[in-house]
Amino acid sequence: MRFTYAEAMTQASYYAPLAQAAEAAGYTSMTIADSLIYPESSDSTYPYTDTGDREFLDGKEFIETMVLCAHLFAHTTTLRLTPFVLKLPVRPPVLVAKQASSLAHLSGGRLGLGVGLSPWPEDFDALGVPWERRGKRMDECMDILKGLTTGEFFSYSGEFYEIESLKQCPGAPSPIPLLVGGHVDAALRRAVRKGDGWMHAGGDGEELDRLLKRLAEIRAEEGDDRDDFEVHVISYDAYTVDGIKRLEDKGVTDCIVGFRVPYIKGPDTEPLEDKIKHLEQYADNVIAKVNG
Repeated sequence: MRFTYAEAMTQASYYAPLAQAAEAAGYTSMTIADSLIYPESSDSTYPYTDTGDREFLDGKEFIETMVLCAHLFAHTTTLRLTPFVLKLPVRPPVLVAKQASSLAHLSGGRLGLGVGLSPWPEDFDALGVPWERRGKRMDECMDILKGLTTGEFFSYSGEFYEIESLKQCPGAPSPIPLLVGGHVDAALRRAVRKGDGWMHAGGDGEELDRLLKRLAEIRAEEGDDRDDFEVHVISYDAYTVDGIKRLEDKGVTDCIVGFRVPYIKGPDTEPLEDKIKHLEQYADNVIAKVNG
């Protein structure tokens, strides 16, 4: 089992010391949240909280995801960084490919690129991208990322993007895993058909079991037997050694763990020292015992 430390919507100055502490404690990776704008008014709801409220986002310090990855890679040597998840179809895919290849090159291949659809129509409006057919646009973006990050000449002809043969140098030192976020059936199938893994955004245990079962069914339908297909989940089972064994038996490869509820209005008041203490205690009590 691999372990990912999750912290978001805290003070921007905390991220570098937290990344260093997670690396020293034995975590494999750290998630990096993505948020582009906060509209003053919106009818949209957040899909991963019980109430759908979005006010917890107001005033939070979100450093642009790829910029923050570059910052944290410069402060670490082994820690993998996993955007969770980059709102891909609102961004120009050629630019994202250049950013991703550059990060992978400079970090020695430590980028695992979580990608997904934004739940906010306002993101699409602000970036000048149509909301309609966003799933198809997402598929094309993923195709382009996979092609251009090789560093070889690549061309593409799709519904949304036409790319003459070109290449970007440097390419990634190894293929960048594309990890698809989302709970709807289309996202699970996209993870299998287009991606290299799936990222779970949270929920109760029964819902996670349903999603894992459906993911396994889709992999069987698609004839996907890859040993390196990644399954990242958030689960209460991740906080005990016995629970980790249960998750492994269900095909989970990566546990995402955090130590506070980030969906709070106003600033995060937890001191940095407490955050480091919590991640170190988990490493001592779970990671060390699981990985020996």
